[in-house]
Amino acid sequence: MANILSMTGYGKGEHNDGKRVITAEIKTVNNRYCDINIKLPRHLRFFEDNVRKILKNSVQRGRIDVYINMDYLSESDAVIVPNLCLAKQYKDAIEKVKSKLEIDGEVSLDTIIKFQDVLIAKEDPDDEEELCTCVERAMNDAVDNLMEMRAAEGEHLETDIRSGMDKIIVLIDEIDKNSETIVADYKKKFETRIKELLGSNHELDENRMYNEIVIYVDKSDINEEIVRFKSHINQFDGVLNTGGPVGRKLDFIIQEANREINTIGSKTGNLDIIQMVIETKNLLEKIREQIQNIE
Repeated sequence: MANILSMTGYGKGEHNDGKRVITAEIKTVNNRYCDINIKLPRHLRFFEDNVRKILKNSVQRGRIDVYINMDYLSESDAVIVPNLCLAKQYKDAIEKVKSKLEIDGEVSLDTIIKFQDVLIAKEDPDDEEELCTCVERAMNDAVDNLMEMRAAEGEHLETDIRSGMDKIIVLIDEIDKNSETIVADYKKKFETRIKELLGSNHELDENRMYNEIVIYVDKSDINEEIVRFKSHINQFDGVLNTGGPVGRKLDFIIQEANREINTIGSKTGNLDIIQMVIETKNLLEKIREQIQNIE
């Protein structure tokens, strides 16, 4: 049986290969889809697709923010390359601004190299395979730590959800038990009310009375809704036992159960049942909130 996983988690991984230190951080929160956002240094962008593949092997759903950083341990590991075409475009643009605004002064080298991407730090091409291995190991460690936290959070969620479902089962059984006396209670109240209005000496029309009762029973019968509600609870338990990425399924089942309990509440006039319906709806809402964070 797979674990129930929370969509909330954090994981960090680090790898030092003697030349540089790669640090990978992953933060996840709940989301309907798998939304991956990656921030990494420019000279590591070639590895972005690999980062996505590593994540998708473990994470099915949620908003996932990934931060990757690299620190060199020596000066010889990075090659600084000038982007001469871009530098010239910056210089020409500044000259145009100077001319248009009639500003004096020379365009200095110090000014040009401050612009983004004029000087680019690149990894030694011969070292790219080694770099990929370093990033991958940092990512794998971060994912392992992330999944450990998501599993722990998922365990807490499952415990709380099962506790709520146990209370709901007790309530629906009590509603079922109380529903058996609805007809007898209504018949007694109906007879009492007629006698109050017409007096005890008035002879009741049994046929009309039973017609009224039949009409009431037809409108207030909640047996089908109770059967369907219990079926949804059994399905919910089965899906929860399956584990894995079941958040969407659980959410759908809870919506269906909520629809049945609403119908039960609208069809019955029994105050005890109505009170239990309210308690059940509150529990279902709490469970649904918790489900929103299950993968």
